Amino acid sequence: MKSKLIMIILIIILSTGTASAKVVSQSLSYTHDGVSLEGYLAYDDDVSGKAPGILVVHEWWGLNDYARSRAQKLAGMGYVAFAVDIYGKGKSTQHPDQAAAWMKEVNSNMDGWLKRALAGLEVLKKQPQVDTTRLAAIGYCFGGATVQVLAYGGAGLKGVVSFHGSLIPPSAEQAGRTQAKILICHGAMDPMNTPEAMTTYVNAMNASSIDWQLIAYGGTRHSFTNPDADKRGMAALAYHPSADRRSWQQMTFFLDELFAGI
Repeated sequence: MKSKLIMIILIIILSTGTASAKVVSQSLSYTHDGVSLEGYLAYDDDVSGKAPGILVVHEWWGLNDYARSRAQKLAGMGYVAFAVDIYGKGKSTQHPDQAAAWMKEVNSNMDGWLKRALAGLEVLKKQPQVDTTRLAAIGYCFGGATVQVLAYGGAGLKGVVSFHGSLIPPSAEQAGRTQAKILICHGAMDPMNTPEAMTTYVNAMNASSIDWQLIAYGGTRHSFTNPDADKRGMAALAYHPSADRRSWQQMTFFLDELFAGI
């Protein structure tokens, strides 16, 4: 009896180790417009055949461990995830002023912003594990705005998900280029998106033929998915565990629908 118990424990330990070892991750260097960039690729090497690819776009802090952890989580779900680098290799900070400056350098030039994001998407598409007919993008904060820019730019994506990102209403021309479905996960108490901005966004989306949905989480501020949000010393930011959990689940349903072709 004792020997059987030991054997069962060993099997559990070994199977647990194997499961955790399935996710492979690595840094990938690339360049765009003369700028050195370094993204982060994660995938499950036990998945046979090609899998859907998900681009992950970081918050305004730059590519950090939080964005990498989300890529790993997606990889654990069977996707090939690439956490893109928008600012440049090594550009990650905890200081809001620096983050704001880097973000402004990018989003003040819409065409350059789109091309920088597309450069990361091309890296993802070149990975041999990726089914390039099944692509999506998710983003946080600045990254949430970035995935909207990708959608409006006509990137070959099935869909995009914005978590606490700025709301960007599309022009008629942008709406005409948009093929991706859009999911917005929004904090209802996010001071970085005013009620007026929400109204403008909803009106623009309703005037378009875009397939879109917006979910607002009550009592929820900006950066609600990031457990480190409260450490930033900014009143606008606060982690909200239930909104984090619910928004991830909603994203899961959204991706299932996208790749099932519904």
